[in-house]
Amino acid sequence: MNTNTKTAKIDTKVLLSTLWIVVMINMAYADILGLFIPGALEEVAKTSVSTGTPIPQLMLIGAIMLEIPLAMILLSRVLKFKVNRWVNIIASVITIVYVVGGVSLVPHYIFIATIEVVCMLLIVGFAWKWRNPEG
Repeated sequence: MNTNTKTAKIDTKVLLSTLWIVVMINMAYADILGLFIPGALEEVAKTSVSTGTPIPQLMLIGAIMLEIPLAMILLSRVLKFKVNRWVNIIASVITIVYVVGGVSLVPHYIFIATIEVVCMLLIVGFAWKWRNPEG
């Protein structure tokens, strides 16, 4: 029996990418479930009127915000260390602001948004503490 067990360390790029996958799936499901809330589509129309932003532009803003986590799944794996750290931190902060800014008091949204924010705070923490693997 080998008493000198080594614990496997997860590569930071893989860890960050995996956390972005969790964020992306949660964001998609929050939006999908939100469609089943009575009056959800009417709220989009009200937001459009109150902000003066046409619905297609609101949808574009939502699409761009959903693209950030999607892009980060790949970018976390391919970017060089220094850029990777900062892009993960900045993308997390922007996405946290988006998630918290769109807060809804619907129970499923609060639950999913909490998971998203926790994952993004983990991303910020891991990226912040990440040291150059090449020395």
